[in-house]
Order: sequence, then structure tokens, then C-alpha cells
Amino acid sequence: MLVGGGPLAVELAEILRGNPRYGLSVLGFVDDAGEGEEHAMLPRLGRLNDLDRIVRESGADVILVATGEFAESDLLDAVRTPACLPCDLLVVPRMRYFNTQASMSDHIGSIPIMRIKTPSLRGPSRVLKRLFDVAVSGLALVAVSPVLAVCALAVRIEGGPGVIFKQRRVGRNGVEFECLKLRSMRPANEQESATNWSVASDNRVGPVGRVLRRTSLDELPQLWNILRGDMTLVGPRPERPHFVSQFSQEFDRYAHRHRVQAGLTGLAQVSGLRGDTSIADRARYDNYYIENWSLWLDIKIILRTFSEVFFARGR
Repeated sequence: MLVGGGPLAVELAEILRGNPRYGLSVLGFVDDAGEGEEHAMLPRLGRLNDLDRIVRESGADVILVATGEFAESDLLDAVRTPACLPCDLLVVPRMRYFNTQASMSDHIGSIPIMRIKTPSLRGPSRVLKRLFDVAVSGLALVAVSPVLAVCALAVRIEGGPGVIFKQRRVGRNGVEFECLKLRSMRPANEQESATNWSVASDNRVGPVGRVLRRTSLDELPQLWNILRGDMTLVGPRPERPHFVSQFSQEFDRYAHRHRVQAGLTGLAQVSGLRGDTSIADRARYDNYYIENWSLWLDIKIILRTFSEVFFARGR
């Protein structure tokens, strides 16, 4: 299935028709250009937002993106739908006359083609990530239990009963769960807790709370969230439902963070995007992580997290 119906798409169709050795047969194209645009060997099958349905009905197993009348953000959404995810995704580079050194490059005739990696947090990869989470979080809970006990005692002395703070957060596929933390500020009423954006200068944070937040020790109870399957070690940080609704409307692809489980740490956090920082930047880093996940990337982020905690680069 071709995405785009301009001259480049027609050229690709002609090359593939004349060279069966490529193993690709063009079914047609989708584009948001004017109705009725088509070529003798390149029928127009619909608009970009029809791609999911057309791929499902036609059985296409390769999506080849040329140039056309569609927004880049719409293209990103269209090729990541359930029907399109199993397809091989090929893209003609925008600056196609330049040579590329990318390892995933190919060509059709003289037209360079980039093979796009499909997010791999599905199937066996997800099982591998879960096994890694259980092993590491279980060992970590045992190792940090003395630290947790000291922190809990300090919180109890400073603020009284209620050492563990529970708050509704949004996880994978928008499912809410109770996120656990050591209480680092004076209790607020439920409405205030759910809708107030706390920053480093919040006057409800006491001396113990400031240390816990600065070192991220307040988040250690989330190791239990990981063990019981609410969260993962590395992933987008979970947010409260009120702000998820707000940010999903204000920031491009923010809601796409919820394709995976929320994490104890993430690429955005180890890149300095913690506390009162850009939500748009966080969404970009989180989506980059999802698109490029590997177990080695998780390990690198965990190692960088230790550096962040050791040097107390928190909020």
C-alpha cells in the first residue's frame, strides 16, 4: 500500500511493476489530495485516515510512504494503528538525492528507501521486559528495605501518621492505578491533591520532604507497583487523570505515551525533564523511547538514574 499519490508514488509503482524481483505488488494508494486522482496502475483507495481499514480489508503487509498531501503528525498516527503495526514500514527520505549511511536503508530502482523500526514492546519483548522488571524490582526491594525504613521513620516524625501516599495515576491504555510514594509534603484534600501542580517551591514540603524529593527516595515504594504489574522499571512517568486529560489536548502526541506501562524512571527524567519542566519535551522523549525500545536502552537509563539520584539532581 502506497501512502501518497504524487509523481514519486507513480514512479515507484512503475518500477515495482516492471521489476517483480522486488517481491512487491502495489494494491493502490491513499492520500488526502483531491478526489479522483489516480493512475492506470495506481488506483486511489481512500484518504490517509482510511489506511487502517484499507490495510485490514486488502491484506497489505507493506506500507510504502512516498510524498503526498498529508500532515506528518497525521501520518504518524495512521501507520501506528493496530492493523498497520504488523506491516513492514518503508519511507522514501525527504532529501532522497543525498546518500545515507543508515544501516536500515535500501532502494527501489534509484529511489532510496528507509526501513522504519516497529515499536517492539509487544509479544516476546513485553514478556522479556516483564521478567526483567520482576527480577530487578524484587532484588531492589530487599536491598533498599533498610533505606525505606529510615525514610518512613523520618516522614512519620516530621508529619505524623500516613507515611505512604496513594494517588490515582494513568497507566497503559489509559487504565488508572494507585501509585505509591513516601509522603513528602503536608496532606492536602483529595481535590487539591488531584488537580494541583506541585513545584520545588511548594510551601507544603518540609525539610525531610525536600531531601526525599531531591534524591527521588520518595518514589521507592513504586518498586511494589512494579512487582504487582501496575508499572515497569523504565517507561513514561505516570500522571494524574486531571492532567492527562489537560495535556492530551494541549500537547502533540502526549496521549501516545500510554501505549506502554508507566515507569519508575524514564528517558525524559534522566535527560533533565523532571519537576516543573516542559511537558511537550517530556512527551517527545517518552515517544522516542517507545519507538526505540530495547533491553539495552532500559539498562542505560537505569544506570543514568543512579547517577541522577547520587548527585541529587531531583526537583
